[in-house]
Amino acid sequence: MKIAIVEDDINMRKSLEIAMSDYKEFEIQTFKNAKDALKGIDDSFNLVITDINMPGMDGIEFVKTLGGKFEVIIMTGNATLQRAIESIHLGVKDFLLKPFDVDTLIEAIKREDKIQKVKRTLPKTSNDNASSSFFGTSKALESALKIADKASKTDASILLLGESGVGKEVFASYIHNNSPRAKKPFVAINMAAIPDNLIESELFGFEKGAFTDASEAKAGQFEQANGGTLFLDEIAEMPYGVQAKLLRALQEKEIRRLGSSKGIKIDIRVVSATNANLNEKIKNGEFRSDLYFRLNTIPVNIPPLRERKDEILQIAQKVLEQNCIKYGFDLKRFSDEAVKQLLDYHWPGNIRELISVVERAVILSEGDEITPQELFLESRVFN
Repeated sequence: MKIAIVEDDINMRKSLEIAMSDYKEFEIQTFKNAKDALKGIDDSFNLVITDINMPGMDGIEFVKTLGGKFEVIIMTGNATLQRAIESIHLGVKDFLLKPFDVDTLIEAIKREDKIQKVKRTLPKTSNDNASSSFFGTSKALESALKIADKASKTDASILLLGESGVGKEVFASYIHNNSPRAKKPFVAINMAAIPDNLIESELFGFEKGAFTDASEAKAGQFEQANGGTLFLDEIAEMPYGVQAKLLRALQEKEIRRLGSSKGIKIDIRVVSATNANLNEKIKNGEFRSDLYFRLNTIPVNIPPLRERKDEILQIAQKVLEQNCIKYGFDLKRFSDEAVKQLLDYHWPGNIRELISVVERAVILSEGDEITPQELFLESRVFN
């Protein structure tokens, strides 16, 4: 297993190099900052271990820049709940609180090594994201589902509001599947995952020669969703200049590819989502009020998982069963202590975090019972 360790403290970095030299099964390469790491890390690496507080680019920005290409373990000496939430949203699986001993680090690496080895045994056609479609039933969710049911029968624009990981894309898909457009395409695009200079071409497409790398014409997401539903996730991250073009496309029901003067008529239903306070964004001049009113015909507030306690075990059990099938294991069960820990935990990363935790526990558990040790939630408790 090839591992990159990114740590600005030279003493810490040297200590880790010396301690890890005893473990021949791991190939270690250290970097003094995120900038050097971005230059030196390639596809041969299996795992990245990084500090959060570093000069220049910090650990959170570094992980964002990696774009989900590598599994990541975070090291930090001053963990906070906000930092934990940010890390979870980026897909970080483990957190090491400084100071830690080498055995703790080795255990974390071996957990990740085992997970990666099991995943490599799966057929390439396996659907790793299937569990993301799960949500349960709870009293707290009834209001949101009722509004979604009514709104799905119309073509009104819907704005889904809620924390990251609560299942906004699941709601958007649910609305589409219960609408008259259900047999047409459902196209989802995450604004936060696309560089600002590419968002316009992703949305509206481009003609051959529209820019340097445009060797052939390409339809944008609007055209791909024609007749169906376009889901715009993390809408608050859309650059201000592109917002005006989006508004015009929605008003005129027509788009133009980059490099073309020809309009293309579109017939779509737009569902958008955000975890940001758009009213604050409007006050700060970061989001257009006219676009907000266009998108916010019907707002749907999706409560966080911690307010849906009666749903936690429903989702956990579904994810447990699916992953046992996915990895070819006999059906496992949660111990009583594990059930208590699942219910007591705060779930800052919401359903996305729950899915990740249960999948990891299924892989790491040796017997037919999942215990708190496999859930590994105690390390996720932050001040």
